[in-house]
Amino acid sequence: MEAEIERLFDHKPQAYTEEHFRLFDEFKYALNHGRIRAAEPDRAAPSGWRVNGWVKKGILLGFRMGGVVDMSIDARRQPFFDKSTYPVKHLSTHSGIRVVPGGSSIRDGVFIGKGVTCMPPMYINVGAYVDDGTMVDSHALVGSCAQIGKNCHISAASQIGGVLEPVGALTVIVEDEVLIGGNCGVYEGAVVKKRAVLGTGTILNRSTPVYDLVRGVVHKATDEEPLIIPEEAVLVAGARAITAGPGRDWGLSVYTPVIIKYRDNRTDTKIQLEDLLR
Repeated sequence: MEAEIERLFDHKPQAYTEEHFRLFDEFKYALNHGRIRAAEPDRAAPSGWRVNGWVKKGILLGFRMGGVVDMSIDARRQPFFDKSTYPVKHLSTHSGIRVVPGGSSIRDGVFIGKGVTCMPPMYINVGAYVDDGTMVDSHALVGSCAQIGKNCHISAASQIGGVLEPVGALTVIVEDEVLIGGNCGVYEGAVVKKRAVLGTGTILNRSTPVYDLVRGVVHKATDEEPLIIPEEAVLVAGARAITAGPGRDWGLSVYTPVIIKYRDNRTDTKIQLEDLLR
């Protein structure tokens, strides 16, 4: 399949044939069932993950192939116009997930594991992978190709950034048992390792360093590698003083995330409610 997707993506035919659509349907079926992923674990990579660029190309191919169609149940009361290749994901009671009513949407081409809970309104975009037992809370977004591990909690109004282009760019990775607090944002290919906790309002991206008060180091993205948050780190939104120029004279500070501790029994006790909500 990989070679066929690469060939079709590069050649850009004037008209797509029935065979092309058959290939794309097979590709999307594999995405829906987690058989292929935009990124997957790789112990040899410094981040622990590698990008499958051809999968991103396949997703982009779907946008190129599809035309905008009316998929509304009632176009006057709730209009729904989108690419014909990307309707909402088909779900049933056999899917083993909870989608609480109130305006949530999951696009086709998403893997959703067993026991996932979707609280309204939330949105999961194409290419995302959400593993077993995770909760996606109200007003949360899981962006295109984002990879979410088992038993995570993506709290209310949090944004897990997506990326389709460039196809070689690492997607946002949130590993198993991570708690993303309310109004957090994880962007630009950041990797949050297992059992980390992001306190309310924490923002992670490539340009903002993370100060580790416990280990006395500063975590940064480089040209080659993303920002990587260590396992079991507990982060809060912090600030660092501007030490030169008018900013210093005015007593200004800029935002930075801070690792204030690593997860312990007390931290686990505070988030036990997550198990009860699932």
